[in-house]
Amino acid sequence: MKSIRDVYKIGKGPSSSHTMGPERAAKLFLKRYPDAERYRVVLYASLSKTGRGHGTDRVLYEVLGKDRTEVIFSEDSPADLPHPNTLDFFAYQGEEQIGTMRVQSIGGGDIVVDGEDTAASEEIYPENSFAEIEQFCRWRYISLSEYVDLNEGPEIWDFLAEVWAAMKKSIDDGLNAEGILPGGLQVERKAKRLYAQEKPDELPQIRELRMVCSYAFAIAEQNADNGTIVTAPTCGSAGVLPSVLLYMQKRHNIPDRKVLEALAVAGLFGSLVKRNASISGAECGCQAEIGTACSMAAAALCHLMGKTINETEYAAEIAMEHQLGLTCDPICGLVQIPCIERNAVAAKRAIDASNLAHMLVGTRTISFDMVVRTMYETGRSINKAFRETSEGGLAKLYSRRAPIGS
Repeated sequence: MKSIRDVYKIGKGPSSSHTMGPERAAKLFLKRYPDAERYRVVLYASLSKTGRGHGTDRVLYEVLGKDRTEVIFSEDSPADLPHPNTLDFFAYQGEEQIGTMRVQSIGGGDIVVDGEDTAASEEIYPENSFAEIEQFCRWRYISLSEYVDLNEGPEIWDFLAEVWAAMKKSIDDGLNAEGILPGGLQVERKAKRLYAQEKPDELPQIRELRMVCSYAFAIAEQNADNGTIVTAPTCGSAGVLPSVLLYMQKRHNIPDRKVLEALAVAGLFGSLVKRNASISGAECGCQAEIGTACSMAAAALCHLMGKTINETEYAAEIAMEHQLGLTCDPICGLVQIPCIERNAVAAKRAIDASNLAHMLVGTRTISFDMVVRTMYETGRSINKAFRETSEGGLAKLYSRRAPIGS
């Protein structure tokens, strides 16, 4: 299994698969053909259907130069596409084609170049399932965070400190921002309003809901506004994990080192999903993005609260299991509706999953590995209209002219 560094990427939103991945691919193609007179990029399937809303063309123009680049949103997708987020690059010198490259943007900002091994960063974990990880940890009498340290080395903590600082800054920036998000949906930023709604007689459970949701909204809104966020594991699900961690850190006065350990544990679960299934909404629906983020947050919270490895796995399994079948149907291809609220709901669900796992420890039937395989099989069976194409669900039924409730 690869490093947890592959799960956490600091970059600009709104989409890891539709902006971060294509941007990375464009930079690679530009490096290979820097002297080309012009470029042509053809987007297929999900990239073609929702690329305008996600800003795919914007990042391609920024990297390759708008005056010499043609971006085509193809209406027809070849039947043999290796991934729904596929794009073809062409470089020209005059009328002569001097280079081409086919790329798959597989989620989380990662790319695969056809015929090359560009996606294969170093495999540093010998274990590839949670069952194997748990067995090793019990054999060595170590925690999950110590398992990460053993395989990644001490330098991983500096990396996670940078990740945590970026996450907190995204929340702070989002809580201090107001106005309407770009894209034409007229979606108002709500994080600041949620955060400021404290009342003298506020119940503890209402405060928890309000604070966690305000943090999740803050990051999701920053992402929708092309702000800097950290994939966890994707841009569209970036608000779930940090909102849970920051709320619990403030509530229980938890030191940063313990939060970094929780991030390490969360990264393990995210890496397992990437290794054994998918974190791509275009491939497996939103269950792959929000479901994975919810599992990561539930596992991180268990570690933060000193719960056992068994409880941690159970919490991650509950969090994923009850996101199964969740579709990806962004209205107008924007990472706004239902994406922003979904981050907040998943954050609260992660807390509930952690608490439920603690209360019912020793009674579970389903393993985390099993629910991950189920998620992947479910995702591959979901109609493509509900896999980040904006051709089904809310995206299909929504009309800007329709009154609320119609």
